[in-house]
Parts: sequence; structure tokens; C-alpha cells
Amino acid sequence: MNNNVVSEKIYSFLLSAYRWYLLTPERSLEEAYQAALKIKEIEDKHFNGNKIDHNSTLYSSSVIDYFLADVKNLLKTARMRLTEFRASRWFSNESRQKAAQKTGIQYPAHTVILEKLEFIDQVISKYTTEIETITDITTTSSVTISHENNIAQPLNSQAIVQTNGNKPKRKADSTGVLPRSILTTITRLQSELDPNSEQDVVQSFRQNQKRTITSVRFILLLIIIPLLTHQISKALLVGPMVDKWRSSETAQLFLNAEMEEEALSELERFEERIKFENMISNAPPISSAELELKMQEKAQEVAQEFRTVSANAIKNVFADICSVIAFIWFLLVSKPAIAVLKDFFDHVVYGLSDSAKAFIIILFTDIFVGFHSPHGWEVILEGISRHWGLPANRDFIFVFIATFPVVLDTIFKYWIFRYLNRISPSAVATYHNMNE
Repeated sequence: MNNNVVSEKIYSFLLSAYRWYLLTPERSLEEAYQAALKIKEIEDKHFNGNKIDHNSTLYSSSVIDYFLADVKNLLKTARMRLTEFRASRWFSNESRQKAAQKTGIQYPAHTVILEKLEFIDQVISKYTTEIETITDITTTSSVTISHENNIAQPLNSQAIVQTNGNKPKRKADSTGVLPRSILTTITRLQSELDPNSEQDVVQSFRQNQKRTITSVRFILLLIIIPLLTHQISKALLVGPMVDKWRSSETAQLFLNAEMEEEALSELERFEERIKFENMISNAPPISSAELELKMQEKAQEVAQEFRTVSANAIKNVFADICSVIAFIWFLLVSKPAIAVLKDFFDHVVYGLSDSAKAFIIILFTDIFVGFHSPHGWEVILEGISRHWGLPANRDFIFVFIATFPVVLDTIFKYWIFRYLNRISPSAVATYHNMNE
């Protein structure tokens, strides 16, 4: 009896799995069709049935980017499901159709399938260029800057060879029959004589303009989002809970011994100032009771001040955690913008002269790993400790200053030797001359 029950369960499971396999084409097509319908719904509801692009005057650029992000995800789903539909249809044969009929599966009519495919293709074809523009900006910018005269040169396809399987590795530029400057001049003349060169220049300018706007906006958002998250979470989320907890009498007044010593020092200075002012004035000597009353008032004032400082430090800890989470989340959802930003920085850096590159490197290294950098790191670490209400551990600060700048300096030197020396040898030579 038990064997029969187990056999029936196994048979029902296999039958369900087989039915799921037979329904794969219909299921994939339906999911792609639903994704296309959602795109069409966004167009009809927010853009009067028109295409979603940056030229629309109905919304701001930020709102357009929001809609385009949703459309991009829906297009990705539609394309993946269409690929699954084609692959499953490729395995379809007459025996499979007979098996579907035996299991009670009724495939939709060919006219219905053709109508859905036509609708999906119409929706996808409108956004093939619009959604991939940002990605295309990074791929169309595969040029290197000539460091002798700052002229953009196309990447030589022969400068990349395959080594260790599929890993590309650049080799040294081979010497051609003609000097490179002559080939550059010929290429420039060909582009100037090309009747379509004006359109190419305009298109390139528009791509560069869009890349710059996207990069600047992304940099501003990288700064504004963590700061705004910090202030909002501190004022609305973390602040009320910490204030409610700190309002109880059992809450600790000082978070560390340094705060307590600072409070005691302030009270001692207040007492000495009162005695000194009384001595230099012609007033009668202050009584001990009057002095004690003033000391109590000052002690209450100092206690309230450090109670606020302690609560603010606790708020900063949780608000900073929220800011870091928001920053990481924004990076994860902005991968296309990160690629555009990287391409923007590459063009900015490659467009600088050799002396400007060397100046920036020297300035950056002297600030963080130079002779006077330990004082700066000490101020930064003490500020971070005070921001979080932690005691400034002098041993940790000294160990950090003795190790981290050294590691950072080693990374700088390796980067100069490994990458900058290959990309811009003249900038490295200028850097050594300026550094001596």
C-alpha cells in the first residue's frame, strides 16, 4: 500500500515537471508580453502614448531617468523571456506537440502568438537606442590620448594580444613603416575631407555633453544622498529614540573618561575665574555658600551640555550607518552611471598636460603621505573619535600614523611604476623632475 502511494506521488511530480517543460514556450512568451504591456502602460499613463526619452518636456531629467530605469528592467525581462521562448521553440517537434495534447495542454493559436511577438518587437525596437545610449558612450570612447600633442588616437587593435587563455594583455607598440605623426596627419585629413565629418563632430559633442551632465549629476548625488540621509535619519528616526532613552535618569552622563575630565576641568576653571575676579575687584570676599551656589548652577549647565554632546555622538553613529547603507545602495543601482563617470574621469585626466598630472600627483601624495601628513591624520582621527563619542586612543593613532601612510605611499609608487609609466611615460618623467 505504501509503495503504491509513493509511486503515485513520484508519478504526479514527474507529470507536473513534464507539463511545466511543455508549457515553457507559452510561459516565456506571456512574461515577455506582460513586460511589454507594462512599458506601454507607462507610455500611455505618463507620456500620452509617446516614447520615453530625455527630449520629453513633460517631466524633469531626474523623473525621466526614473522611468527609463524601470523601462530598462522591463526590456531586460522581455528580451530574456524572448530568448527563452526561441530556445524552447527550437527544441519543439511533432512528438512534443502530441505529448502536450495527451497531457491536456492546449497551445494558443498561431495568430495569437504572432500578435504578441509583433507587439513585443514594436515596443522593444523603440528603446534599442535610447536605453543603451549611456552604455554606448563608454564603448565609443575607446581612444587614447597622444601625450606629445594631446591628439586622440584610436586604439591599435594589434596592441592587444591573447595570453593565458582569454585574458587580454597589451604589448609594446610595434614600429611601423611610416612615423606615427604622418599617419596621424593623414587620418586627420581624411576625417576633414569626409562629408559626414560634421555630423560625426556634432554627435560626438552631444555624447560628451551628455556624459559630462550625467557625471556631474552623479557626483552631486553621491555627496547629497549620504548627507541628506544622515540629517533625515538623525532628526526623524534616530534622534527621537535616543532622546527618549537619554531622558531617563539611569542614562550615563559621560560616554568616556575624557568627557568627564573635560567637564571637571571646565568647573575648575570656572571656580578659579570667580575667585580671580573677586580678588581684582573691590567687592567684599565671596562667601563659601554663594560660591557653592554658583558652582552648582555651573555644574548643571555643564551636565546639560555634555548630556547633549553624548546624545549627539550616539545619534551620529546610527545616522552614519544609515548614510553608508544609502551610499552603497545608490552605487549598486547606478552601475551605468559609474561606467559613465569612469569614462569622464579618463577623458579629464588624459586631457591634462604632463606638468598638470605631475602637479596633482605631488599635491595628493604630499597631503596624505608627505612629511607633514601625520599631523593631518592625527586631527582626522581625533575628529572621528569625537564625532562618535569614543575616547581618542593615542596608541592606536600613533600606530595608524606609523603604518597607513607607509602603505599608501607604497601603493602610490606601485601605481606610478605599473600603470602611469605605461600610460604616460612623459608625465612620470615630469613628476620625477618636479619632485627632485
